[in-house]
This record gives sequence, structure tokens and C-alpha cells, in this order.
Amino acid sequence: MPRNIWLLIIGMAINVTGASFIWPLNTIYMHNELGESLAFAGVILMLNQGFAIIGNLIGGHLFDRWGGYKTILTGSSIAVLSASLLAFYHTIVPYTLLLIVMGFGAGITRPAMFAMAGSVWPEGGRRAFNSIYVAQNLGVALGASIGGFVAAFSFEYIFMANASIYILFFVYVFFAYKHMDTHTQAAYAGVKELNTKIKDKKAFRALLILSVGFFMCWIGYVQWQTTIASYTQDLGIPVNQYSLLWTINGFLIVASQPLLKLLTKKIQDPRKHIYIGNTIFILSFIVILFAKSFTMFAVAMIILTIGEMLVWPAIPTLANQLAPKGRTGFYQGFINSVSTAGHMVGPLFGGFIVDQYHIEILFYILLGIFLIPFWSTYLYDKGLSSEKSLHTS
Repeated sequence: MPRNIWLLIIGMAINVTGASFIWPLNTIYMHNELGESLAFAGVILMLNQGFAIIGNLIGGHLFDRWGGYKTILTGSSIAVLSASLLAFYHTIVPYTLLLIVMGFGAGITRPAMFAMAGSVWPEGGRRAFNSIYVAQNLGVALGASIGGFVAAFSFEYIFMANASIYILFFVYVFFAYKHMDTHTQAAYAGVKELNTKIKDKKAFRALLILSVGFFMCWIGYVQWQTTIASYTQDLGIPVNQYSLLWTINGFLIVASQPLLKLLTKKIQDPRKHIYIGNTIFILSFIVILFAKSFTMFAVAMIILTIGEMLVWPAIPTLANQLAPKGRTGFYQGFINSVSTAGHMVGPLFGGFIVDQYHIEILFYILLGIFLIPFWSTYLYDKGLSSEKSLHTS
């Protein structure tokens, strides 16, 4: 891989490590430490993700206008400020407000990282986006494993660690990413647009259809970070063991890359990756229906991880191929906003179902929801010209 991709991988790993100290524990902190209901925690997380959506769209637009360097610095500056204040003020009111601002800053950064990966290594295709995805999950594994251990002592240290890593990420970006803008600007020379008008309506319509299934996948996936997190506590599974599930998730993603490379080389169609991965998602939630011990949750997490390794990199890859020249940032911002919307709606949806009924009812509903991506993936590129058809990677 090119040197610039490695620099992006390191940066994304640092950034997500910091975020992973706190995000898997948000629901547990609000519900178990602050005494708020699951529905209330869902509302707060919804607001956090709602502002992240705004950040995604702004970040994608700023990438097309400014390039990646200034955009990432802008987003990380906002995240650093909010995380630093959160280290000192984390009762319910400041926690709520700062979590929302942190979501906005992180939202600006994320699409710029993906768009920059596609720009500095355009011939990499799926590999460019998969590398950023792997870096994210390495950060999840490191942050969640350390965070769960630290949280067993005190949540105070979690907030301090979160702020420290965000500061480290800002310093790293400041020195490592400046030269990359020459690559992104050269890629867009003569075609950069400073407005949000969609040049290719058919391509954007395809993106919208593809996004429906992507959104539904995230509605289900995010339950692991919210309702399932609290459910494990109700079953008597300690916080550090719950965090270990995310360590398993992250390290399995990193360790499985050689096998994944063989699979994706044999099956190159990103659409088939989504079909297979979504089927595996369904299997993981069938296991969850019967899970009562840490071992069963670990088995379900392993199955879930295999599915996400196929689905998550495939979506930004298709979005990048759909994007007209000069609009890569916007398309990556849009597709990232869809995953963020799943993060936003999922906790509220899941919390409401669990509060009103039972978590098993939620699992049955999710099994139905996971059928929708099969439809959206099959239909999304119907009507595109042969040049835009994405039946091959």
C-alpha cells in the first residue's frame, strides 16, 4: 500500500482508539451510573448522532472545497475541545451537551478520512476503504479493551483517556497530513464544484436506494452498543467482559485480513459481499436469542464480525464508484451520514421496544429488518448506464 494510506491508517487507529474509550460505555454510564432510563439514553445518543450527521455532510462538502487536511483539522479541533471539557464536567447536563458537540466534530472528520483514502489511492478500489475500516476496528479493539479495564476502576479515568487520545490525534494530523492535499487537489483539478447540486441524478438515486439497506443494517448493529450492552449487565456479565466482546471484534477483523483477502479476490462483486455479510448478520442475532452467558455472546460477536467485514467496506466502495468527479467528499459524507443515522435512530428504537415490551421482541423485529438490505442491494443500480453499473468491483 502507498505511504499515504499507511499514514491514514495510523491516524484513523489513533482517532478511534480515543473514541472507543467512551462510546461502548455510553448507555451503561447513563443507565447504570447516572440512573437514567434506556429510552432517555437513546434520546441522548440520538442527538449525538444527529449532530454527527450534520458533521458528515459538512465534512464531505468541506473536503470537496478545502481538501482533507483543513477539514480533518477542523473536525478534530472541535472533538478535542469537547473531550477536554468532558474530562472535567460529566454530570448529566454537561455530559449531554459535550457528547453532542463531540459527535459533530467527529462527524466532520470521518468522511474526509474515507474520501482522502480514495483520492490518494484511486487504483486501490475496495482495498483503500477496507484499510481505513480495519484501522477503525483496530482502534475499537485497543480502546474498548483498555476502556473496559479502566472503567472497572472509575469512569473518571475514561474521560481523561478519551481527551488525551483526541489531542494526540490532532497533533498527528497537523504534522502528517498536510502534504496529502496536493494529491486530492490534483485529482479534482478542473472538476471541483463548490455547490451541492447533484450532477448525476441516476447515480445519486442509486446511492439513496443502496443507503436504505445500509441504514437498516446499522439499526440492528448498533443494538450491540446500546440495548445489548445493558442486557449483558442484567444477566450479570461484568463491564470488563462486555468490553472484551469489542476487543474480540476488533482483533478478529485485523487478524482475519489474509483470509478475507482470499475471499474477496475470489468473489469480487461488492454486491455479493453485502448478500453474504447480511445473511451472517441474521445468523448472529439468531444466536443472541438464546445467549445467556458470556461465551454465547462471544460466539454471536464472532459471527457478527465476519458479516461486518464483508458489508461495511463494500458500501463506501460502491459510493466512491458512483460519485461524479469532484464529488467524492459529498458522496462519502452522505454514506457516512446514513450509518450515523442508524446510530442515531437505533438506540431510541431499541430502547423504546425494550422498555415497552422485552428485548426478545426487539431481536425478532431485527430479524425482519435484516431482510430489507437484500432488496435494496439488488435494486440500487438498476437503470444505470453500463459505465456506471457496479456488478464488478
